[in-house]
Amino acid sequence: MKNPANIETCISTCRECRDECQTTLFRHCLETGGKHVEAKHFRLMADCIQICETAADFMMRCSEMDAAICVACATICDACAKSCDQIGGEQLKRCAEMCRQCSAACREMGKTRKVA
Repeated sequence: MKNPANIETCISTCRECRDECQTTLFRHCLETGGKHVEAKHFRLMADCIQICETAADFMMRCSEMDAAICVACATICDACAKSCDQIGGEQLKRCAEMCRQCSAACREMGKTRKVA
């Protein structure tokens, strides 16, 4: 059985990551332009926003599939962090760090029970 404190921490981290990515994408990348809005990076950030929200939702409702979603979330967060690191700058550095924190929390949650 999952530790409820760990679930709450992971849910909170997913939501923080979603918020950070959303703020970065729409208040920084979109306004900065250039490589910040290249299709691959833009789509990856949108994917990260959505998977973080989805992972939080699955955990909130105690879905039997939450471990699978958490594993997917960790993978996407890692890719988003890498993309942000490649572009660089302070805002993207903060976003990448939040993505790494979310990835670690989700990877841990994915280990707490078998992926259905």
